[in-house]
Amino acid sequence: MRLANGIVIDKEKTFGVLKFSALRREVHVQNEDGTVSEEIKERTYDLKCNTQGRMIQVSVPATVPLKDYDYNAEVELITPVADTVANANYRGADVDWYVKADDIVPKNKGTHAGNPQNNVSQQPPKK
Repeated sequence: MRLANGIVIDKEKTFGVLKFSALRREVHVQNEDGTVSEEIKERTYDLKCNTQGRMIQVSVPATVPLKDYDYNAEVELITPVADTVANANYRGADVDWYVKADDIVPKNKGTHAGNPQNNVSQQPPKK
C-alpha cells in the first residue's frame, strides 16, 4: 500500500448505508495570476452515513455530471479512496481526512450498469 495513492476503502464496512443530502461546494481552478476561474475542478457532496453516525463529505471530479438526487435517496460510491492532509503546528501536526470517489450513483445501479444480469427467477416453475 502506498499512502500517496490514498487508502482504498471497504464500502460496506466503512459507510454502510449512504443517503444523499446535497451539494456542499464546488472547487474552482485558479488562474496563473491567482484569481478564481469559472472552470470547476471538483464538487463535494454531503452524504448521510449510518455506520459513521454523521454526515460525510465526498468529492468527485468535475468531469462527472452534477448530481441532484432526491433528498435521502440511497447512493453508493464508485472507487472511494480516503486521503489525508497534514498541517504542522507547534505540537506536531493536525491531520484532516477526506474521501474522494470516481462517482456517486443510485444504489444498485452503479457498478452493475454495464454488466447485464440474468433477472430470471431462480425458483422452479410451478406445476
